[in-house]
Amino acid sequence: MSSSFDRPLSFDIARVRASYPALSDGHAYLDGAAGTQVPVAVIDAIAAAYRAGIGNIGGAFAASERSGAIEADCRRAVADLVGGVANGVIFGPSMTALTYRMSSALARGWAPGDEIVVSRLDHDANIRPWVQAAGRAGAVVRWAEFDAATGELPAGQYADLVTERTRLVAVTAASNALGTRPDVAAIAGTAHAAGALCYVDGVHATPHMPVDMAALGADFYATSAYKWAGPHVAAVIAAPELLETLRPDKLLPSSDEVPYRFERGTLPFADLAGVTAAVDHLAGLAPGAVTGTRRERLLASMAAVEAYEGALFERLLGGLGALGHVTLHGKAARRAPTAFFSVAGREPRAVAAHLAARGVNVWNGNNYAYELCEVLGLRAGGAVRAGLVHYNDEADVDRLVSGVAGLGGSPR
Repeated sequence: MSSSFDRPLSFDIARVRASYPALSDGHAYLDGAAGTQVPVAVIDAIAAAYRAGIGNIGGAFAASERSGAIEADCRRAVADLVGGVANGVIFGPSMTALTYRMSSALARGWAPGDEIVVSRLDHDANIRPWVQAAGRAGAVVRWAEFDAATGELPAGQYADLVTERTRLVAVTAASNALGTRPDVAAIAGTAHAAGALCYVDGVHATPHMPVDMAALGADFYATSAYKWAGPHVAAVIAAPELLETLRPDKLLPSSDEVPYRFERGTLPFADLAGVTAAVDHLAGLAPGAVTGTRRERLLASMAAVEAYEGALFERLLGGLGALGHVTLHGKAARRAPTAFFSVAGREPRAVAAHLAARGVNVWNGNNYAYELCEVLGLRAGGAVRAGLVHYNDEADVDRLVSGVAGLGGSPR
């Protein structure tokens, strides 16, 4: 294995890593697909909010006003990240919770015989809420299938799946297991041509590439800040005009305005300060991204992240692919930097434990890609998942490959 990339680094990885205190423990954090570490700026922003004093919004005192400003800043930041508008940003505790919330609101307009389309490539959080809501409404569920050999989700099949009765198409922008990046724009185009809405799970895509929800054709775009260096806060972004047509369950005295009508209870204001800091951190990952609007800097910086991670992922795939006792699942042409693999004669949990003992953090199991693992014959134990993010480096990858190489031969 060579000691450097074939092409120049697009940003200073040493500088990036230095901003993450958790990395000082010497572990190779290849578990980013389940949640990233956070930089100093995020930690400081959360602490500063608490130090300054915060209160619930709507009060006639300074601490309440500070919370209101934090919230407004965060909506603008998340909108900049995905190409949305601030008053179309809905916050919640997780993508799963928000998707259940949105499915309940949307399904109020469904009737028996209406149809929805979900994909077996997706995380269950973009499947089960829709399937369950369809069941209550008497709607029909249609399934888009992925190619088990390649991990691709052919966009052409949607021409047969989507009909004049289709109300919603739910699809991922990147598989959290295989990394596959489907042609969401084409899928959304098919949905829109039939008058259906498109709900895009962007949780696994957002950390790895520039996001433009309009270009994707996403009527709703879901993302989780803890997957891109922020705290545990999620968001669904949509056009305010679309949100105005939905009537979710809410408390009687709570605001009926968009987006507040979708947010149940008080928001975690200090964490929202951390989310804004995380967006600003992403905007500054590439040294050249220092001018222009935050949106422009985010696009430039995340393009650099995509190129850097892509080169590092080639090293990871090459290393694991050279090991005869390793099976790599999925080989889509466009992928987020996530490897899902099995080791001959070893249970995935045993592989993860072996690597953990060597300071390499990976996940094992189905990773909530429940339908996907059934298709691949992996539902019982799943597989091992190693995911790259912008703070990983060559040394992390080499430690992973070396650790897996040590599992060759008969089990000990």
